[in-house]
Amino acid sequence: QVQLVESGGGLVQAGDSLRLSCAASGRSFSRNAMGWFRQAPGKEREFVSTISGSGGGTYYADSVKGRFTISRDNAKKMAYLQMNSLKAEDTAVYYCAARDRYSGTSDRLAEYDYWGQGTQVTVSS
Repeated sequence: QVQLVESGGGLVQAGDSLRLSCAASGRSFSRNAMGWFRQAPGKEREFVSTISGSGGGTYYADSVKGRFTISRDNAKKMAYLQMNSLKAEDTAVYYCAARDRYSGTSDRLAEYDYWGQGTQVTVSS
């Protein structure tokens, strides 16, 4: 019912910035809280950030607080993750995800129903 497509990943140097985008389908995007997760090689997928359906609530993993900013544009059915001051440990495949008909933020993978294909972010040191 909801299709998600990430873009914006790439290879950058430590200290650089990237902006990830997530284009969503569906007829009720504002009903979907959105999240960003990442998975590094050999590691479990981990929570990065989440934003409520209205955009009024945002939360971040401790590892990215102060560096990453999540946002959304419901008119465009887009979610974004602005990543500043990137570190080598940020290297991972980044996934956007959507909750099914629920607008509240969540940091749990199991609470998300739709996932994009992922976009690779590689930060060299």
